[in-house]
Amino acid sequence: MSSVRDDDADSLSSLEAQILRAVEMVSVLRQENEALAGKLQEAEAARSAALQQAAEASARQDRLAQELESLRSERKQVRTRIEKLKDQLELLGGS
Repeated sequence: MSSVRDDDADSLSSLEAQILRAVEMVSVLRQENEALAGKLQEAEAARSAALQQAAEASARQDRLAQELESLRSERKQVRTRIEKLKDQLELLGGS
């Protein structure tokens, strides 16, 4: 009878030890999960900021491309006007 009680006590102690290890493991996993959730939030915030910066850079690039095109067009108009003035000066000088 004593042997049965010893076996039951050993089984109970073993089960208790397993439960304690499981509780510890759950606690560690919860802490890791919280840390990972924080890292995820930081990564999402960084991603959001990067996307915002990319959108702003794209808009700036579009504005600069339009400005460049406008300046090229203006330069072409100025060149044409100068060539016309030059032709008129040549006509005046040739007379």
